[in-house]
Formats: sequence, structure tokens, C-alpha cells
Amino acid sequence: MFSNTLVSTEDLAAHLDDPNWVVLDCRFTLTDPGAGREAYEKAHVPGARYVHLDEDLSAPPGEKTGRHPLPDAELLNEKLCRWGVGVNKQVVVYDDSFGSMAVRLWWLMRWLGHPGVALLDGGYPKWTREKRPVSADVPAPHKAACACLPEPSQVVTADEILRASQTGEQLILDARPDRRFSGEYEPLDPVAGHVPGAINRPFEDNLDLDGTFQPPEALREEYQALLKGRAPWQVLHMCGSGVTACHNVLAMEIAGLPGSRLYPGSWSEWITDPSRPVATGE
Repeated sequence: MFSNTLVSTEDLAAHLDDPNWVVLDCRFTLTDPGAGREAYEKAHVPGARYVHLDEDLSAPPGEKTGRHPLPDAELLNEKLCRWGVGVNKQVVVYDDSFGSMAVRLWWLMRWLGHPGVALLDGGYPKWTREKRPVSADVPAPHKAACACLPEPSQVVTADEILRASQTGEQLILDARPDRRFSGEYEPLDPVAGHVPGAINRPFEDNLDLDGTFQPPEALREEYQALLKGRAPWQVLHMCGSGVTACHNVLAMEIAGLPGSRLYPGSWSEWITDPSRPVATGE
């Protein structure tokens, strides 16, 4: 039986020697792209392989794309196979930033049709706080065969976001911090603000004080209050570049509200077209 939302540190510790479990380290810092790999080389969960947000989980950005365009599906699939991901494997992804980077791989693997991928709840900080084993050894390549069936219905385009902004029939949830959403502070993109009509749901709101996800019941109550009677498939998620928005997709899955969709280009793609409207303030 696969886990497809969260895996606890206890469960992962119990399966470190399980050949049917694959662990992928997704630590990454937007302002220092080499920091995650350096941290991995010093210490990581035993058996974990390193995955880089820019190099592995994104295509090169262009003039009309966001900062992290979706990677080529076939190319990503080849890498997953080299990392040992197979159709019968449980994959666990983690980072050191409350899941905000690793959720990108969680979403991508589900987009490709892999049923057994889960985020390590609490991530590497919880793992090390509990004094669980770490290693600097890099596992040998282990080729497997995995699914590559990208599902286009999970992806939202800028045109769909524009229609949702104009009609209000679908809910646009923006996972960025409130100061970036309001336009008060913008450290990464050349234009500040948000899509008109969007609602701010910072991804940190999904978490308890210890950095693990809130219980499903609490998340369900909070998201249903935002949905106001809409179905989950009517929720369109975005952020700065289509990474932390996946945290809100996962939170809705945990809450038992599956089927919401991702705008991968997000704010950094939206602003490449000056004809698209921009709002500021709350």
C-alpha cells in the first residue's frame, strides 16, 4: 500500500533498508542555488539521492516563462529511472524548508502518473532533531522503470487564470508570503503584486508550530472556508514560480479535497505579458 501524501520520520526510519523505498533529497535555496547540494554532500538521510530544483525539476527559463518552467517529461522520467524510481517503489521526498521545495517533486511525480510518492513530514530538520541516522555516502546508480504519463488536466495556463480572475467562478490561491502577495515586498520578481481576485494562502499556514502539517480535519475546515462551496477542481494554485504552490495542493490532498490544479508558470510567468492585470494591497 503506497503512501501518497505524507510519511512520518518513524516510518522512513523503519524502511531505510527497504529496497522498495527510494529517498530523494530536494534541499534548495532560491537565493543560493548551490546550497542544497553542498548540504547534501555533508550529510543526508542514508541512501538518499540529491535532486536539484533548477537542474532537474525545471526547464531552462525563457523570456515568456516563469522562473521554473515544467521540465521535459521524458527527460525527468529518465532521471527518475536512474534514481531508482520504479512503478512498485515508495518514493519519499524531503527538504529543510518545511516541504516548500520537495513538494515540487511530489507534484511532478503525480503529474507523470506515479502513485507512490510522499513528503517526509517535518523534513530534514525533524529527522536530525530526533537524532536519526545521517550519511555522506552517495548511493550507486540503480536503474528502474517508471511511469511517464503526464496528465495535462492537472496544469493550468495563464489564459485560464485570466478567465478565473475575470469571472470568479474558480478560486485562485496564491501561496506566497503576504508581503509579496500585497506587493509591499518583492525580492525575486521585477513586478510586485498579485493576480486580481486571487486569495492569499501562504503555504506556512498549512503547518503546525513544529513544522509538520496540521491534522487533516483542521486543514479541511480551513480550505472549505476558502472554497465557499466550490469543488476542489475549481481551485487553481499559484505562487512565485510554481514551486511552493504545490504545498497547498498537497495540503488539500491531506484534507481529503483532491483534484485542485497548479498554474506552473505562476506570478513570474504572469508578469512577462504587460497586458495581464496586476493588483496590489490585501
